[in-house]
Amino acid sequence: MTTATAEAARLAELLRESERAVVLTGAGISVPSGIPDFRSPGTGLWEKIDPMEVAHIDAFRQDPDRFWSFYGQRFASLRDKQPNPAHEIVAELEARGLIRGVITQNVDRLHRLAGTKRLIEVHGSIEWAVCLECGGRTGIDRILELIDSGVSTPECEACVAALKPDVVLFGEFLPPEAMNEAQALASEADLMLCIGSSLEVFPVAALPGSTLEAGGQLAIVTQGSTPYDGVAEVKLSHDVVADLEAVAAALD
Repeated sequence: MTTATAEAARLAELLRESERAVVLTGAGISVPSGIPDFRSPGTGLWEKIDPMEVAHIDAFRQDPDRFWSFYGQRFASLRDKQPNPAHEIVAELEARGLIRGVITQNVDRLHRLAGTKRLIEVHGSIEWAVCLECGGRTGIDRILELIDSGVSTPECEACVAALKPDVVLFGEFLPPEAMNEAQALASEADLMLCIGSSLEVFPVAALPGSTLEAGGQLAIVTQGSTPYDGVAEVKLSHDVVADLEAVAAALD
């Protein structure tokens, strides 16, 4: 048995033995769907763009047109992206009762499209844009229609204020309800499976620590190192799809 196969078998064993497992995902699970991550050296989105200039709440407030010149492209680039086998395997784990839910840092909707039912989107979702003046919401299809028609900044149809993507920008707090639910799941979990995350962005990066402090175990499936590698029960660090397919095979 190769090391990779042994690791997959160990993770499958942990999932079978757990009663309150939860999954935490980051950008790495969506890379096989053609969505670049943010921080990988040489390829990450923030290698070429200063996020403080284009993805900060102050940038939105001060210059909505410039903000949307960046975020409109991001919305459009995610339009046709589809879940990959990694998303589908996670949804299958939930359907089989092996995990209680999914906490994700991603805003791309792919877990939902793959069929995940209990999904906590701690950074929000591109599904909606919101009006900070009246609280109105506009769906992504309408936003893309406006962008395609040449509108520089989509506006609220009720009060004509600039719409903001319903995602957490730099300078904003994470939604309290989502973080409270994520924290509760993490604290109750006897196993947290972290997939495609560097586990470096707080406060989400503290969630594995909550599981460990409560006596739970940690498993990691991601390329590159994380601050939790030394305390993880198992770490798979190859291709995320191949690793999860190996785990799924070991479960069958």
